[in-house]
Amino acid sequence: MTIDKARVQQIFQNLETGDADAFFSHVSPDVDWTVMGTHPLAGHYRTLDAFRKSTFERLTPCLTQPIQLVLQHIFVEGNTAIVELLATSKSRAGWDFDNHYCWIVTFADHTIVEVRAYLDSAMVAKLITEHEA
Repeated sequence: MTIDKARVQQIFQNLETGDADAFFSHVSPDVDWTVMGTHPLAGHYRTLDAFRKSTFERLTPCLTQPIQLVLQHIFVEGNTAIVELLATSKSRAGWDFDNHYCWIVTFADHTIVEVRAYLDSAMVAKLITEHEA
């Protein structure tokens, strides 16, 4: 089954409104999620729980406010969507955490089953290193 741009936008708008749980309700518990790079959050996560604990839950204490995600672009072909997002927040050290994400998302029956996520690795490394040092 293919996914269309309107459905992808509807799912990702939950991140724009700050309702991460509503977004993640569209992600398989056994999602195959790879965060690309060599920064502290990079890795291959084989469950939604592992992904959330190792990324979102690790980022949150480093920031003064929750990340605000804004959809920039969506490209869809078949059961795959390429979604560009802008993430904004403020680090506890006072600098702007404005990070651009690109997620390549594979759907099965309107559920996200695989993600390859690309982001500004240097910015994430700086954020984590400053906070966890």
